[in-house]
Amino acid sequence: MVVGVTVISVEVTPFPEPSPARPALAAVPPLRRAERLVVLGDSTAVGLGDPLPRRGGWRGVGPLVAAALGVEAGGYLNPSFTGARMRCVLTEQVPAAVAHRPDVALLVAGMNDTLRPDFDAARIAADFTEVIHRLRQVNTTVVPVRFHDHSKVFRLPPSLKRALSARVAELNAAIDEVVTREGVPCLDLDRLPGAYDLTVWSVDRLHPSELGHRLLADGFTGLLAEAGFDVPEPVSLTCSGGVEPSAAGHVGWLVLKGIPWLWRRGREFLPYAAVIMWKSFQGR
Repeated sequence: MVVGVTVISVEVTPFPEPSPARPALAAVPPLRRAERLVVLGDSTAVGLGDPLPRRGGWRGVGPLVAAALGVEAGGYLNPSFTGARMRCVLTEQVPAAVAHRPDVALLVAGMNDTLRPDFDAARIAADFTEVIHRLRQVNTTVVPVRFHDHSKVFRLPPSLKRALSARVAELNAAIDEVVTREGVPCLDLDRLPGAYDLTVWSVDRLHPSELGHRLLADGFTGLLAEAGFDVPEPVSLTCSGGVEPSAAGHVGWLVLKGIPWLWRRGREFLPYAAVIMWKSFQGR
């Protein structure tokens, strides 16, 4: 007796090889909102060079950065004043800044120091360091500047140009040392696009024009974005809202403000410049 056997073919699907574990995607930290901003420093921090209509004072880099960050009026503070040196920032401006407890502090100071006979790069560095430390105690991100070669903008005799360039180089070396040691972001004015174009400077060649202040604000907000801050309204480089000074206004400023300022600072700076000139003469 023959028994029929049905053979059932079963296809066995092999288990897939285990795939290598995929690395987990790093979580992107949320952007930080800056609600309080302070601007510290000298006449550039005040906003000179960017006048408002109807004698409304100065605007400048501070309000432009505040608008870009979305800082409301109550969160903005600017205790800066013309002629301020780094020591002035530390002793007269930082206390108000600390009381304000800002998320961000912009610092533009040091150029007035270069024009004084008691210029001391080491003391500037020490004061600058203390400014950073005091503001860090209230969790403030400090963003200072290092300076361009102002002698390329302000026309001077060759010997005076060398003297001013040498001072600015000393100042920048002190700033670089502190910035590196403290690990703070720093805006290099020498590398700003168009830093030496005359359109970036006001008639006195000492303070930025409206366009210059906008370039400063754009540079500051770029560094803040890299540091993790939200910049909801990027700075526009199209001039608007300010006043283009008239020719009469230019002359009036030079006569009433510019020439007296140059006379005062020139007398203080000339002894140092004379040493530079004498060394240059000896080297020939």
